[in-house]
Amino acid sequence: MARAALTTDAVVDVALLIIDEKGPAALTLSAVAGRAGVATPSLYKHVRNLAELRSLVSARIMNEIADQVGEAVLGRSADEAIRAVMMAWRHYALRHPHRYSALIQTPEPRTVEAGARLINILLATFRAYGMADSAAIHAARCLRAAVHGFAVLETEGAFGLPEKLDESYDLLIHMMITGLHAPH
Repeated sequence: MARAALTTDAVVDVALLIIDEKGPAALTLSAVAGRAGVATPSLYKHVRNLAELRSLVSARIMNEIADQVGEAVLGRSADEAIRAVMMAWRHYALRHPHRYSALIQTPEPRTVEAGARLINILLATFRAYGMADSAAIHAARCLRAAVHGFAVLETEGAFGLPEKLDESYDLLIHMMITGLHAPH
């Protein structure tokens, strides 16, 4: 990569390549600089430190998830939309397990905007169930916990029994949808 082509977005692109290949633990400023073909101090024009880079990477990942989930729900509502959300989220985690594990789960300034996009998609989806305000936030938390928990366990190989994971996930989706139909 030519020095003139190095931008903050390009640094994040390189960081994601490293994460995809070797996992989040391999992300260092030195690794990014080496992969970009620059000296480590050259990165400081684009990121303050490794923490900022991790934050930028996390925001990009959250935006990718929001993009895929948003695309999946287009033209769908209620049960169909919930199924689409849950499938798109899981598929992202399965396609990009290292990226997904690099996602910062706690709210922090750079991921808040991307996270808000995802939350707004969920809140809009819950309107079909007559949910708004606090009820929709509680439902969003439950859906996030269900999808995230399953995705993390699956990508880490934690499901060792022979039953098919797709069948378990279909049951999880069914349970989520059934719960959304229950009186609130």
